Amino acid sequence: MTARRRFETDVGRGLDDGPSVRVLSDLPPADLPPVPTGTPSAGSDAPPASVVVPLLVGAAVAVAIGAYARVHQPTGIAVNVAGFSSPQAVKVWLGSGAAFFAVVQLVTALSMWGRLGSFSPSWAGGLHRWSGRVAFLLTVPVAVHCLYALGFADYDLRTLLHSLLGCLFFGVFTMKMLALPKRGLAGWVLPVVGGLLFTVLMGIWVTSSLWYFTTFGVGT
Repeated sequence: MTARRRFETDVGRGLDDGPSVRVLSDLPPADLPPVPTGTPSAGSDAPPASVVVPLLVGAAVAVAIGAYARVHQPTGIAVNVAGFSSPQAVKVWLGSGAAFFAVVQLVTALSMWGRLGSFSPSWAGGLHRWSGRVAFLLTVPVAVHCLYALGFADYDLRTLLHSLLGCLFFGVFTMKMLALPKRGLAGWVLPVVGGLLFTVLMGIWVTSSLWYFTTFGVGT
């Protein structure tokens, strides 16, 4: 802020000399309005309160899915897809497709955030969004199969982890979708939530598709 200056006109001089203007010293700093302290700047990394609602809703979604899977009586029946030997094979291949597109989304996100050096093509944003949509759509029939046909399985460590991660995935996904349109989020929020979503999906793939391929072989 530019300090105000006082001006004084000397009218005691003669008419021929004309008025003179003397610039006095700047006003003392005490006359300037105080600078507020304790207010975070626009680029502050403090987590905003707007993250709380997506977090709570995401947690509620995860708990609701887990509760339904727990109380629902598994039917053991699911719709099969032509060309696959069993519903389990459909599940693991759809899960593998979702994992592939999740890797694509991770790479494009890194390029958009400048983590891949000069590799930041103009089409990275579009590919990032569409790979995420395809990955999520592929997880929907897998989730329906798990909830309706299998329920919340916990008869060994692998199935328990798989069930917990499946519930957590849709909770974190809900949180991310609710946080995306929020303005003024701290810079770390979306990368952390997106990274958590990717990690959970990879955990689901390891405890289902990878286990299936290493146990029964790669086939349809």
